[in-house]
Amino acid sequence: MKYTYRTSGTCSQAIEIDIENGVIESVQFYGGCDGNLKGIGQLVRGMRPADVINRLEGVRCGMKSTSCPDQLAKALRAIVEQN
Repeated sequence: MKYTYRTSGTCSQAIEIDIENGVIESVQFYGGCDGNLKGIGQLVRGMRPADVINRLEGVRCGMKSTSCPDQLAKALRAIVEQN
């Protein structure tokens, strides 16, 4: 199932996440640092949302209180709590 999450406090504006049978099939960021965010998408493919949340939640970008990886964790937490 595909989900779209509007990010906050980062250069990226949104994240599209496809989860099937409890496993992340794909992640696409809109905006932000293209190469780095494509890399994150590749790294989390095949993982369970809870594992990604545990690894990425709380990651900060410079002096910001969040980051694109942290926003991905927030998106996945929202999806998990919704289902």
